[in-house]
Amino acid sequence: MADLRTTFAGIKSPNPFWLASAPPTDKAYNVVRAFKAGWGGVVWKTLGEDGPPIVNTASRYGALEVGGQHMVGFTNIELITDRPLQVNLDEIKEVKRDWPDRALVVSLMVPCVEESWKQILRRVEETSADGVELNFGCPHGMSERGMGAAVGQVPDYVEMVTRWCKQNTRMPVLVKLTPNVTNILGSARAAKRGGADGVSLINTVNSIIGVDLDRMAPYPVVGGKGTHGGYCGPAVKPIALHMISEIGRDPECTGLPISGIGGIATWRDAAEFHSLGAGTVQVCTAAMHYGFKIIDDMVDGLGNWLDAKGHGRLDAIVGRALPNVTDWQHLDLNYKIVARIDQDTCIKCGLCHIACEDTSHQSIAALKTNGERRYEVIDKECVGCNLCMYACPVTGCISMIEVPNGQKPITWLEHPNNPLRQAAE
Repeated sequence: MADLRTTFAGIKSPNPFWLASAPPTDKAYNVVRAFKAGWGGVVWKTLGEDGPPIVNTASRYGALEVGGQHMVGFTNIELITDRPLQVNLDEIKEVKRDWPDRALVVSLMVPCVEESWKQILRRVEETSADGVELNFGCPHGMSERGMGAAVGQVPDYVEMVTRWCKQNTRMPVLVKLTPNVTNILGSARAAKRGGADGVSLINTVNSIIGVDLDRMAPYPVVGGKGTHGGYCGPAVKPIALHMISEIGRDPECTGLPISGIGGIATWRDAAEFHSLGAGTVQVCTAAMHYGFKIIDDMVDGLGNWLDAKGHGRLDAIVGRALPNVTDWQHLDLNYKIVARIDQDTCIKCGLCHIACEDTSHQSIAALKTNGERRYEVIDKECVGCNLCMYACPVTGCISMIEVPNGQKPITWLEHPNNPLRQAAE
């Protein structure tokens, strides 16, 4: 099978699959179980400085259900570790001693004071951990205390704290970025200016996942009230892929290693993140939903796919899709596709016709032959929007076929309808 070993920001692991900083990495018991299952690394749940222990609420999770599928989206209002700092440090040291071949990165969040970072970095170094991840992303609870996303949303703070850490530790420093910004490049560039050895993203999206209409409070309900939380799971994957691609193709971030996070549940998800520039991937919600043994399918699936594609190593595909990520104005406006319905697999439900007739371009005809329904594409009306293909409940029944039209490719920059065309030329 293809070689899945990775070296990310100087940190080695037997495969690119790490558990993200979250409840699955809160203690040695969990982490050891994960390593025994085959995970390549973990980011230990975020540590804070000494002092009164963190207090969490009892009800702390909420989930989005779509079409009977549970945990399509997942939210939490949990804070950083509520276990004493020294207990965590002792366990980290023990686990790293017993599992030297696995990546063990420690997530950190302390007040925006250089001495606070200096002190905790010194103590983490004594554990022999492989690196630290600066948690600049948590959107709830800690951000109200001036930490987490309150730092990550201000590029100057990101750069400043990253530089403090680089000056006060020998360990690789990763910066975990918040998606709760207008443009991810501001904080990514700031992390690089501060000397970060890599970035990880995305952290959770600020959200309210739903409302309990009986108690009239947001989920999860705590004593009759609720609050915003951090949203994750499969539903955030498109946001994560976009932000990772933005960093991956940004000239100012060239060479900055990326650890991809956000809705990764299968080997295919991981391959997509790798193709857009991620050197490793971090998993949380899927492990919380299905357990640590999902790593078997992830490792086997990714390795077998690489073999089938003729790639001997994982790094052969890292960033391969980035050259094909572009801005809308560079797309070929003469590219033409039309829908095709496979009549042998069509179940005559009519969803394609309804979707097209009511909300698109009226390009699917509803016919009746010998009392039997039939749906056919009207080629001259079809604009190739793909809606019918996604509305169809039968996988592969509707496909989109490219139609040669004899026209040369043309982008918006050259299109005659562009009022700025001359200026663009």
